[in-house]
Amino acid sequence: MKKITSILSLLPLAFFMNCNNASTEKQSKTVQLVTLDPGHFHAALVQKTMYADVDSVVHVYAPAGNDLQLHLDRINGFNTRSDQPTHWKEEVYTGSDFFEKMISEKKGNVVVLAGNNQKKTEYILKSLEAGFNVLADKPMAINPVGFEALIKAFETAKEKNLLLYDIMTERFEITTILQRELSMMPEVFGTLDTGTVEEPAVVMESSHNFYKNVSGSVVVRPAWFMDGSQQGEGIVDVTTHLVDLVQWECFPGQKLDYTNDISMSAAKRWPTNMTATQFKTITKNDIPSYLDKNKLNDSTLQVWSNGEINYKIKGVHAKVSVVWEYQTVSGNDAHYSLMRGTRANLAIRQQAEQQYKPTLYIEPLVNDSSYEKVLKEKITALQTKYPGIDLKKSTKGWEVTIPDKYKEVHEAHFARVTQNFLEYLKKGNMPEWEVPNMLAKYFTTTKALKMATSKK
Repeated sequence: MKKITSILSLLPLAFFMNCNNASTEKQSKTVQLVTLDPGHFHAALVQKTMYADVDSVVHVYAPAGNDLQLHLDRINGFNTRSDQPTHWKEEVYTGSDFFEKMISEKKGNVVVLAGNNQKKTEYILKSLEAGFNVLADKPMAINPVGFEALIKAFETAKEKNLLLYDIMTERFEITTILQRELSMMPEVFGTLDTGTVEEPAVVMESSHNFYKNVSGSVVVRPAWFMDGSQQGEGIVDVTTHLVDLVQWECFPGQKLDYTNDISMSAAKRWPTNMTATQFKTITKNDIPSYLDKNKLNDSTLQVWSNGEINYKIKGVHAKVSVVWEYQTVSGNDAHYSLMRGTRANLAIRQQAEQQYKPTLYIEPLVNDSSYEKVLKEKITALQTKYPGIDLKKSTKGWEVTIPDKYKEVHEAHFARVTQNFLEYLKKGNMPEWEVPNMLAKYFTTTKALKMATSKK
């Protein structure tokens, strides 16, 4: 039996008097969002801002429970904030047949997917078959079976002239953007080295904390987040961003063919041990029975959150790795990125020395006296695109100093990805390299999982 709820009653009456009639708005807006089973806060971040062509009424289909309530609370927070409040209207269906109901009612044309990943690829494929465009959080596939379904999903999207796109927020981090820009300057970077397995030309690493205290409150994670069969193991989850950056930075605008351009060298995964007390602290629940398979004993759970992939992409050796700890000494997440060039290395570091803020360095390999002159000329030219950036001498070369106006918080990147998607939707297509490179990305992660789990 269906159950319809709404957060409209939570908003001030005066606010509604200033809003357009929903039915009138539907006639003028070209995009109607449908949110499916929003188990991850990324689903809400898509709606942190309003968009010119998007209807303010969003239909949500999900099982009743804490995940859904947290999603609605976040949307309500955006609607009631004092600074640039949004005016979303959530219409919610919580019947057990929520997915079938979404398909049959088709009250929108774009499905937003961010949550439990166990059925995500199935949801993607069936949504496309039903005529929806899909904007999905990563990962879109968490195992080789899912990858095969994803291939079919992209074929379906092409046949039906629909868009399937994943949310790659890290492309909008300013140090990453500038690392990419500098790598395309032969006078500064040279050409990308090919590297070796032992010394890859490209290295992407990220480290994370399960336990986070934000504004005095412990971030609550769903219990299934610790289950690789639902969230996806670390080697196919966060590494999605890292593999994407390798492709996006090293081969800008180039189409990749995963059947020829990518080969695995090595892959491994390992667990983070978490006590029952720690698990309850971050989930507010005891360890559920579906995680019994990952228990070392009654008081310790193995969370398969860590992974490393060594591979070749178009002849270039790359390594990506992700590590999760329950809580690091600093409590800060961190990112490391290295691109080795024939004239300089480009490195992003985010440790104590950088106050745990991503910082970009240019570290020349040449002793050419003219290098500094050329570098400064190139930075001056780049200032026309990014006014205010500059250079500061560092131990191994130069630090790129970046004005705070470019340093957006991670949450702001979701609006940028969504705006890109909406622009592609308006045009009816996206850059020709995006689809083959999404396939290459998920081939890499799922192939690595298969290699890592097949080891004796």
